[in-house]
Amino acid sequence: MQNNLMKDWLDNSYLAGANQGYIEDLYESYLEDPNSVETSWRQIFESIPNSGKTEVAHSALRDYFREAAKKPLSALASGSTNSESAAKQIRVMELIDAFRIRGHQAASLDPLGLWERPEVNELSLAYHQLSENDLETSFNVGTFASGKESMKLKDIYAALKGTYCQNIGAEYMYLTSTEEKRWIQQRLESVNGQPSFSAEEKKRFLNELTAADGLERYLGAKFPGAKRFSLEGGDALIPMLKEIIRHGGNQGVREVVLGMAHRGRLNVLVNVLGKRPAELFDEFAGKHDHHLGTGDVKYHQGFSSDFFTNGGNVHLALAFNPSHLEIVSPVVMGSVRARRDRLPAGSNVLPITIHGDSAVAGQGVVQETLNMSQARGYEVGGTVRIVINNQIGFTTSNPQDTRSTEYCTDIAKMVQAPIFHVNADDPEAVIFVSKLALDFRNTFKKDVMIDLVCYRRHGHNEADEPNATQPIMYQKIKKHPTPRQVYADTLIARNEINHELANQMANEYRDALDKGDCVVAEWRPMAALPVSWQSYLNRDWDEAYASKVEITRLQDLAKRISEIPTHITAHPRVAKIYQDRAEMAAGTKPFDWGAAETLAYATLVDEHIPVRISGEDAGRGTFFHRHAVIHSQTDGDAYIPLKNVHNTQGVFNVWDSVLSEEAVLAFEYGYSTAEPRVLNIWEAQFGDFANGAQVVIDQFISSGEQKWGRLCGLVMLLPHGYEGQGPEHSSARLERYLQLCAEQNMQVCIPSTPAQVYHMLRRQMLRPMRRPLVVMSPKSLLRHPLATSSLEELANGTFQNVIDEIDTINAKDVSRVILCSGKVYYDLLEKRREDKLNHVAIVRIEQLYPFPRKELQGILSKYQHVKDWIWCQEEPLNQGAWYCSQHNFREAIPEGASLRYAGRPASASPAVGYTSVHQEQQTALVTDALN
Repeated sequence: MQNNLMKDWLDNSYLAGANQGYIEDLYESYLEDPNSVETSWRQIFESIPNSGKTEVAHSALRDYFREAAKKPLSALASGSTNSESAAKQIRVMELIDAFRIRGHQAASLDPLGLWERPEVNELSLAYHQLSENDLETSFNVGTFASGKESMKLKDIYAALKGTYCQNIGAEYMYLTSTEEKRWIQQRLESVNGQPSFSAEEKKRFLNELTAADGLERYLGAKFPGAKRFSLEGGDALIPMLKEIIRHGGNQGVREVVLGMAHRGRLNVLVNVLGKRPAELFDEFAGKHDHHLGTGDVKYHQGFSSDFFTNGGNVHLALAFNPSHLEIVSPVVMGSVRARRDRLPAGSNVLPITIHGDSAVAGQGVVQETLNMSQARGYEVGGTVRIVINNQIGFTTSNPQDTRSTEYCTDIAKMVQAPIFHVNADDPEAVIFVSKLALDFRNTFKKDVMIDLVCYRRHGHNEADEPNATQPIMYQKIKKHPTPRQVYADTLIARNEINHELANQMANEYRDALDKGDCVVAEWRPMAALPVSWQSYLNRDWDEAYASKVEITRLQDLAKRISEIPTHITAHPRVAKIYQDRAEMAAGTKPFDWGAAETLAYATLVDEHIPVRISGEDAGRGTFFHRHAVIHSQTDGDAYIPLKNVHNTQGVFNVWDSVLSEEAVLAFEYGYSTAEPRVLNIWEAQFGDFANGAQVVIDQFISSGEQKWGRLCGLVMLLPHGYEGQGPEHSSARLERYLQLCAEQNMQVCIPSTPAQVYHMLRRQMLRPMRRPLVVMSPKSLLRHPLATSSLEELANGTFQNVIDEIDTINAKDVSRVILCSGKVYYDLLEKRREDKLNHVAIVRIEQLYPFPRKELQGILSKYQHVKDWIWCQEEPLNQGAWYCSQHNFREAIPEGASLRYAGRPASASPAVGYTSVHQEQQTALVTDALN
């Protein structure tokens, strides 16, 4: 209570920040023993009316300092016997505070020495009305330099410069948590910015820098001009990553998932993960494995291995990454979440994401990823985020062109993540910061960011000419020694190694590359992984699966998930939905969409198959149909029936996502590629909103298997249907998904009945195949009186790729057949029944890809005499399935028959914005198809 009150008034005065900790300590000491504090401070506390441990005293104390904040510093101690001494004491604390807040702005961070940074006046003695006359005076240092109560000002000043203004620049004083700030202060200030390492550790760092440098030199000589996105200049990344893995392994980390773009990726593959150099050289030479589909360029490739640490082997996984640089960050988080979910509680899986300086500040998916980093459905216990800050984004190095903030890392402040800037030419500072960052992450389960300030020795790629746009920078780089040379010279100057040892390291590494075998001493053969994908390989789409469920079991499950406990007071509309579901379970009502969908989940968790659903409004369902989460109207308590099927069921989770499509869908993709045994569903609020995640769809979901051999069973539910709601609430852009379909890469389905969605979801898990499923899910059909299914259809049916005419129509009398998909079927059906057009048959195609040619031809065999065929769709002519699938329709209909389009005219917009125009168009397309 006392600390909270102190924080309240301190935050509103010039005594805020680091001074808060100092004065809190004094005040707490005074309350315990008034004689334990300095006379001037005791007199201040005694001068406050009602001072003591009561609420009144705290209120008076707060008011006193609010008033004091408006007065000169010396007035704080007016009336005391040593007002000048007290004032100077406060100035010293402000000096300490200034270094903690702004010391990073005077730190030596740029290896090239090109940064022109204005002098920070707050870091001078004069700014705080202190002078050389005070240097020999001792002052209380509060929490600074723990273990010492007081220090001479000259020693305080030297320690502050050593801690905050050398090769490490720490930003953390914006953190609202006093505990976190004090933790960082203790770790930084206890060593005065001078970390110590053993002789063996220093040799190891040099050896790892030698490896980083040696690989780049070797590749440059062996494959001159070839793109490799060299790490040169940021070589410290290699010892940095290896030390994080070693330190993490000793702290119980069992898996590390890395995500990074191109810069330095080949170096990380060879020198951290242990990829055989010979394999890399083969890739440079153009050799490839013909069994890996289309493949991808070498600097997009992922890799997995085990890495030995004293705490046990750590499994490493480097995620595959396309050229959309930052998109891999949420993919990594999703993969880590899947691994954490399947491991025993408390297991430590570490995500590390590596960013470019321009990309981390410039690409919005970084903000989306940070925003969900602590959200319940997406948190992963914190991520270590490393920026390879080579101070140039492709060809742009002027910060005024690349961002609007002082540092590229300022975005991390939005989630209260501390930022550690470090000069990449000082590997010892880099290692110190890396261990500090990992310890912070493990202690507080939060993100932390390391800004590895370095340079790029060559252009964006090795064919680029950087002097054309950065002549001054690259003249300096040309003369600047490599990080390995800088550190070797430093160790030689300290007499910690000799030239012979440094040369020996380089020669031995080059010899190892010549041999082509693994060059990572810590590499180990991978142990058996907890998840095997072998059973999902080389599977056919039409492979049989057990689709039937006994009616009694189905009814029991339906009853269980329709019950609301007595302590939950459901909203009346929700209570009605659950009452209807209870009647469906009893067999007195047919199943609607929401009931059938949730029953599919119940059957899966009953079979110990976990289910994960996420998306905006996923718990309720955008259209008030799912209500997987019941919110009590009396106390806000939440009840999830699908978590209460039985005691040994599979896990069921439904998460209302942050307001993001790109990062959330990327997260779920990452989750699905790491865990094939979970039904993982992402639901768009409206299918149109998936536009914001197009890069995930194009570069991961539709092509990941062909490029990288990565299977993924992710389900995308995309509400789709023309209901007169305008251009952004009608179309899930079916045509885009169909354009991406090839080589059996994914499924595109448009289920039209509750039984179909029930069987489709179950099929996705029970069939031994893992490929993405894209669903044009409904809106108005959720409650359409004709869109219902019987209990028997759920229990004994299966997913039908094609559904034949359901009315009693004599096939011989049919002179026109309409092929269609989705909601328009019911418009056609109702109009046909109304007009008694019994010569028209309507056939639904429920799976548009892979196209069910044989099934469709089997159903159409009875209509071989028909010459008049229609494809009817709600979407405009240039959208929907017509352009992408008409070749499939033409192959299925009888030879010599004509196929005509019925639908909206071509349009630049997905839908009209006027309800009246929408109704005219809908009536016209239905009439056109039927007449």
